[in-house]
Amino acid sequence: MRLSARQLRLASGLVLLSYISMHLVTHAFGLWSLDLAERGLAWTKALWQSWPGTVALYGAAAAHFALALRTIYQRRHWGLPLIEIIRLWAGFSLPLLLISHVVTTRLALELFGVSSDYHRIVGLLVASGNEGWQIALLAPGWLHGCLGLWISLRHVELMRRLKPALIVCVVALPLLSAGGFGRMTQAVAAAPPAAQSAPLDAAAAAARRDRLAVWQRTITTLYLGSLIGAFVGGQIRNRTERKAGQPVA
Repeated sequence: MRLSARQLRLASGLVLLSYISMHLVTHAFGLWSLDLAERGLAWTKALWQSWPGTVALYGAAAAHFALALRTIYQRRHWGLPLIEIIRLWAGFSLPLLLISHVVTTRLALELFGVSSDYHRIVGLLVASGNEGWQIALLAPGWLHGCLGLWISLRHVELMRRLKPALIVCVVALPLLSAGGFGRMTQAVAAAPPAAQSAPLDAAAAAARRDRLAVWQRTITTLYLGSLIGAFVGGQIRNRTERKAGQPVA
């Protein structure tokens, strides 16, 4: 049975929202202890870095992005309600934020065998002074997913009844996640040097950083180029139809 574009968007969005939710929850575990957060992250990685999880995650991301490009190309006008503007802003800004994260975690693991545990991630963020960046990575995706889910299901009676509880969840989970990540930041910063990862040879570290930077620039360029191409192509189509005297809805 073939899925409609709406069904495929909802299904792929639920996969991506599950991925983001699990990361927010593992961050929140840091409120109790860094070790508990590490165990939660280990379970999360076991799921999403397995071959079924990888296929589901990247398949959902590809489908969701392809549908977004299709929407940009087909859109006749951009006079949208505020909730749609916020949802689109959060959705299209998320990949820009996540590209760096994916490159320094998943690609670093695949290319160099570098682990992506909290000790390493938080340690790098503390060293660079970008402790708040991790929450900034997930917040737009969480907001986009929650708004998209609400827009898709807001006519369901159960969803309308649960609206107050859903609003609390939308606000509370990122706040708990931010608090947990803050506690982990303090724990890693206070840890003795021996408990932190051993530094790489300077030349090897520079070579790895340069290679990952190339990947990041390439992926970012492809992403922005795809968005611009879809938008420009849609505008050309609209203008062509107007010149041909066809109505543009």
